[in-house]
Amino acid sequence: MKTQNKIILFLTSIFLAYILVFSGFIYFSISDYSYTDFYKRLEIRAITMAKIELEDDQDINAVKEIRQDFLEELPNEKITIIDLQRFDIHSQSSLAIPISFLEDIEELERAYYKEKNTFYSGIKYHNRGRDYLVIVSAENYYNTHHIVYLRNLLFIALLISILIIVFIAWFFSRRVLLPLQIIIEDMKKISTENLNFRLREPEDNEELRSLTSTFNNMLNRLETSFETQKNFISNASHELNTPLTSIIGEADVTLAKERSNEEYVSSLKNILEEAGKLDKKTKALLFLAQTGYDGKAQTFTSLRIDELVIDVKETVEKIYPDAHIHLDFDLLPENPEKLSINGNAQLLHLAISNVVMNACKYSKNEKVNFALAASDKDVIIVVKDKGIGIPENDLPYIFDPFFRGSNTENFHGYGIGLPLTRNVINMHKGNVVATSSKTEGTVIEIKIPIAL
Repeated sequence: MKTQNKIILFLTSIFLAYILVFSGFIYFSISDYSYTDFYKRLEIRAITMAKIELEDDQDINAVKEIRQDFLEELPNEKITIIDLQRFDIHSQSSLAIPISFLEDIEELERAYYKEKNTFYSGIKYHNRGRDYLVIVSAENYYNTHHIVYLRNLLFIALLISILIIVFIAWFFSRRVLLPLQIIIEDMKKISTENLNFRLREPEDNEELRSLTSTFNNMLNRLETSFETQKNFISNASHELNTPLTSIIGEADVTLAKERSNEEYVSSLKNILEEAGKLDKKTKALLFLAQTGYDGKAQTFTSLRIDELVIDVKETVEKIYPDAHIHLDFDLLPENPEKLSINGNAQLLHLAISNVVMNACKYSKNEKVNFALAASDKDVIIVVKDKGIGIPENDLPYIFDPFFRGSNTENFHGYGIGLPLTRNVINMHKGNVVATSSKTEGTVIEIKIPIAL
């Protein structure tokens, strides 16, 4: 069943149940009131008739006039007066009145009785030392006519209400679901060919705005993922194809004719060099894929990040003897426990080394600041250089595999280091942030959660 039909059915059921309960309450309340009111009318008539028929008083004429002017005769109205001194109520079988009703009047001095639509009201009247039973009966015209009219009126109102409720529910559901229908239609337009398309965010509906915003954020991630994949395939194919082409070309040229031993040796050296490059790129690619896992297979141990940072500095200085790395421990916390993390020392060493070596390489061995700090939740590693910087257009892609900045053509590299660093830090539930400008150099900030 469609959501719109569910809304219509739900709202109609709720309002219909409410109207039925409300109408039933009105109907039965008025019906019960009509019974009570009619009994009171009969009782007044009984008292009036007792005064008229049993009392010999000057005010009797006034009472007769009041009855004649204000107490209209009821349908099938009958008045029965029984003298208890002359008649025994237990022998009144000729009357169409139950003996139990007469006994109740005698005992309680007033009683009520109903048979079908005929109502009886009786009183015990005292006059001049004698007791009388005065009984008035009549058909309840109000119940016969007015209650039936009320019932029909409520039934018609119920039918009209159902039509109005269904219309309101349909209009309401259509109004509520219209923005959702627009979103669905827009979503149908999205494909791999137009991942840059974004849904319109409604301003007057917070829930739908949150939904479209979340979906648009997902599209942003998907678009980035597709672009990353395209860049990866393009760059990987180029990086792997270049040494292969060189190897094949070198072999073809060498085998084209007879060569001297020196030429064969030179050709094999070239082939070996290109094969070495291919081997490094392939291993880097495989290692990058391995670090892209969630890290469950990796062994994590407790380690001190300050000791790891010192070891990284020593390792990079061996690779780049001319590097100037300034280790900054000014912001170290007083509590050494804030420097303890859970991680894989080998992978973290590799990840941080990549960042520091890039800083040394692209700053041409100028001074590199290597700082370590800690907050209540994370250890923070900051590597800052005064190098060539990263162009603004390239900054969003520096963590894509095989991507290299447009200003790095004079520097040797494969575009693997930063993606590898990001994967390792992600395995440790941390994050890497890069900021750069051509005049200020590059700053890489790494955050890793401390061991709790």
